[in-house]
Amino acid sequence: MKYRIEKDSLGEVKVPQKALWGAQTQRAVNNFPISGIKMDFPFTKSFVSSLGLIKDAAAKANLRLKLISAKKSKAISRAAKEVWQEKHHHEFPIDVFQTGSGTSSNMNANEVIANIASKLVKIEISPNDDVNMSQSSNDVIPTAIKISAHMDLSKKLMPALELLIKTIDEKAKTLKGTIKTGRTHLMDAMPIDFSEELKAWSSQLNSSKEMLQVLEKKFLELPQGGTAVGSGINAHKQFAKYFTQEMSKLSGSKCTVSKNFYHELSAQDASVQLSGELKNLAVMLMKISNDLRWMNSGPLAGLSEIQLKALQPGSSIMPGKVNPVIPEAVAMASADVIGNDASITVAAQAGSFQLNVMLPVIAYNLLKSINLLAGAMNVLSKKAIKTFKVNNKNLEASLAKNPILVTALNPIIGYEKAAAIAKKAYKENRPIIDVAAEETDISVARLKKLLDPAKLSKGGISG
Repeated sequence: MKYRIEKDSLGEVKVPQKALWGAQTQRAVNNFPISGIKMDFPFTKSFVSSLGLIKDAAAKANLRLKLISAKKSKAISRAAKEVWQEKHHHEFPIDVFQTGSGTSSNMNANEVIANIASKLVKIEISPNDDVNMSQSSNDVIPTAIKISAHMDLSKKLMPALELLIKTIDEKAKTLKGTIKTGRTHLMDAMPIDFSEELKAWSSQLNSSKEMLQVLEKKFLELPQGGTAVGSGINAHKQFAKYFTQEMSKLSGSKCTVSKNFYHELSAQDASVQLSGELKNLAVMLMKISNDLRWMNSGPLAGLSEIQLKALQPGSSIMPGKVNPVIPEAVAMASADVIGNDASITVAAQAGSFQLNVMLPVIAYNLLKSINLLAGAMNVLSKKAIKTFKVNNKNLEASLAKNPILVTALNPIIGYEKAAAIAKKAYKENRPIIDVAAEETDISVARLKKLLDPAKLSKGGISG
């Protein structure tokens, strides 16, 4: 590989000849060979794009404030646009585990954009003095976290969540009137309408959607303008206002200036709150996935209430075995999101005085969680919920033998008598109606009405 020599305040550095980055980026590449996970990782592409958006909006704001020439501003904007359009993501080679403020990634963006812009206008554009004008890594990176998280929330996670809710609700409509055995403690309980089981899932998901919509708005309150410590040193008093106006135009979302820069630079409260709700959503998806796995269990020795679509052979040794691969994959993704929340929680407490020093790992795990959940919900919708079939014969057979139906007789014969009937029906493996007819003076015709699973699924007192 051929190299060129670049200089920074620490001296000379060898940089790959074709690389668009400069000395500070190369130092970071050399200093942090830790994980191999780069800031252009699929989960964090939006973070790199957000850096491009920030530099674009900043250049436009600085021009409006007459702090930079039109020639330089337009060149920076053109170069930054190429970054946020993902044309140069391979030029962001720094490891996620880097300096805690994310200064390396900010300078990476500054150097790449300065290099491109300089070639566009044939004059030297400085990474620090021009591209980073009115900015600091300490406000750029928190702003990038917010913009990228909002970008992936609005464009990926929310559409996937809405699709899952819609798919569940549509499936529930097709199952209305299908009665199955309810279960508590994994044991037979009173019957329920299958549609109500699915509606419970969509109700859970809707509650998460409502909370995410509240949190989504917080990620449009941007701390850009706080610069080094929150005081706004070296930034024009109107810079933050103009910056959010330009960012609103570029992003298509209504951005506002944060109420307190010191707060936003030193703490990551919004990221913790969002991560907490993403964890909550992950728990919901794990519950739904496990319900599907249980209902699909069998086909002979399990519940076998439903049949998930066969997607691939389930065993390398047992011919004909098919496994619930989609719910399993979703459960694993959910487990990872739960772990990401722990990382974000620990990282967020590292806000010492005026700066949090674990920002890159917060960005990485937050965006990873958003993208994992979006992908998981898409496959759960399309390859599990939408396509599973109900084994009606198995549902009916289980209902007929369910001794817990005798609960409906409690108001008529009392709990103790009903318990004795249930135990006898279970011991003799006989339908509850047959045993109840023998042990009480209630007619078979009336018992059929009292113990009708469809009627019992609606609740109330049998009469």
